[in-house]
Amino acid sequence: MKITGARTEPFAAIRKRALVRAGAQVVAREVAAPDSAAFLGLTEADMSPQVVEALQTLMGEIDDLRNEVSSLKLRLNEAQGLADMDALAPVLNRRAFLREAKRVAAFAQRSGSSASLVFFDLDNFKSVNDRFGHTAGDEALKVVAKRLTANIRESDVVGRMGGDKFAVLLCQADQEMALTKAETLAEAVRSRPVEFGEWSVPLHISYGVREIQPGGDPEVALAEADAYVFLRKRKASA
Repeated sequence: MKITGARTEPFAAIRKRALVRAGAQVVAREVAAPDSAAFLGLTEADMSPQVVEALQTLMGEIDDLRNEVSSLKLRLNEAQGLADMDALAPVLNRRAFLREAKRVAAFAQRSGSSASLVFFDLDNFKSVNDRFGHTAGDEALKVVAKRLTANIRESDVVGRMGGDKFAVLLCQADQEMALTKAETLAEAVRSRPVEFGEWSVPLHISYGVREIQPGGDPEVALAEADAYVFLRKRKASA
């Protein structure tokens, strides 16, 4: 039995030695096998019509698998994005927001830069739900989220902490800068009422600001800003 093989093909060389040990007569010569055949270590001796058909089928299946993997990765990325978004407003949920805050805090510590958190709490929001219904209340929360997002830099992050509470992560901003930005954002929320059909509902909002200290925990800073807002409201109502 005489079989033709390729001298330069590693897989073919291994196969040739096995054939020689089995008693086959092997004549080596250069061949120009298709790329797909070379990829699989096949040579001219292997390229019968049946092998060609099987090879084409196999490569087609590989292409299908590659496309399926790409599609799966895209769906996973989309799913991850949806998992990070608040169920109501077009901003990050609490979990994703705190993850970003920790990432920014770690970068700030390494680079010696600053970062701050602003905690926002709508005032008397329960009265909006009681007077106009929860649909109107949900719409008001969406408006707040959009107004906050429209007035920050691309590097900053907005998240909804639950209920009528929001937070903004300000990169490259110390306490003083964050206080100034917080008032600008609060004014953007208060600037005009939310319209519900024939009703016009003004929005009132309070805020607290905390700079994230080097090596500090963003969750602690957020809790401190929240506590400041609570005490401020309590004092105002006393």
